[in-house]
Amino acid sequence: MDFRFTEEQEAFRQEFTSWLEQTLHEVREGDTPRSFESMVEWGEAARDFQKRLFEAGYAARHYPEEYGGQGRPTEEELIVSETMAAMCPEYRHPLVVTLGLVSPTILTCGTEEQKKKYLPKILDGTHVWCQGFSEPNAGSDIVNVSTRAVKKGDHFVLNGQKVWTSFAQMADYAVMVVRTNPDVPKHKGLSYLLMDMKAPGVEVRPIIQITGDQEFNEIFMDDVKVPIDMLVGEEGQGWMIAITTLMFERAMGDAMIANTQLKGIENMFAVAREVKRSGRPVIEDPRFRQELAQAWIETMVLKCHGYRNISQLLEGGVPGPEGSIGKLLWSETGQRTNEAVMHLQGPLSQVMKGSPWSVDEGRWQHSFLRSKGYTIEAGTSEIQRNIIGERVLGLPKDASRAQRA
Repeated sequence: MDFRFTEEQEAFRQEFTSWLEQTLHEVREGDTPRSFESMVEWGEAARDFQKRLFEAGYAARHYPEEYGGQGRPTEEELIVSETMAAMCPEYRHPLVVTLGLVSPTILTCGTEEQKKKYLPKILDGTHVWCQGFSEPNAGSDIVNVSTRAVKKGDHFVLNGQKVWTSFAQMADYAVMVVRTNPDVPKHKGLSYLLMDMKAPGVEVRPIIQITGDQEFNEIFMDDVKVPIDMLVGEEGQGWMIAITTLMFERAMGDAMIANTQLKGIENMFAVAREVKRSGRPVIEDPRFRQELAQAWIETMVLKCHGYRNISQLLEGGVPGPEGSIGKLLWSETGQRTNEAVMHLQGPLSQVMKGSPWSVDEGRWQHSFLRSKGYTIEAGTSEIQRNIIGERVLGLPKDASRAQRA
């Protein structure tokens, strides 16, 4: 794969970078990234930034014009996403489900009416979406979801619970995998619905994480009515559409996450230069230099893997199960990188934000705690290894999973 931009693409990259620098200066009121007091404030800031992108013509460049895009090549969307991941990931993170999972699924699997109704409101920042897949008794194993949807007249009635739902407290809509037929093999009895989060019977309960943040949530549904026209595809196709959603999450996400992690690694090098052991900067110690090099190498592997997925998309292919490799790479590399930074800080790793002794204002302490969720969210490492083994390597299905299915 040729990693170089064409002259036209390089000109676009410079144009967008210039616009982004000016816009960030305005919204941050300077050159320092903003910190947000609450998840709600963070979500509103992300909506506002998405609106700016849309009005400037940079939102979903590759989407058809009739749905709010610019009808431009996918490479331009890649340039926008990578540049934002490197310069201002804080404005993209609350919309990662909305833009990375929901919108491409609706574009690929939705009806014409669903595309025209929902996509423009996603691209202009009006609507935030969440993803109702995981459940308390199913975890990341979608085939075992138990939330029921019973058809009554012109709507479905939903009852059940979802968990680990990112940004549900700020979401306007949700994509839901539900069981519409309990009398067929489990993967054939699922359907895929779009649900209004403001509908009667929907209750969101934030989950307080070890960081003190409330990014994840539980969703409870008690006789929630969902109109039939919010069914994506047909009844019984929920399993395949859910897989489509997850494959899109992997396809464009790996290269973006790699750029964000590379920015973190630059900061990691800065910390290694600042912190001293026995009067010498940590970066001069061969043991820590090896950890720094390993973090950079693993992140570059992730980035190249992401480019391979994107290359397949550009050639007209569809995302495949190989995306699970990227999920393992970014989640486990992210955890190891955060552990390495704690290691190189030594005793100062125990000092949190707010202390004059904290390193880098306690940024890495918060990141270390948050990283513990990496191997749970977006599908656990165990689930990813099963997918890689069965669907990429062609190994026999795990006996316990085969029996449950």
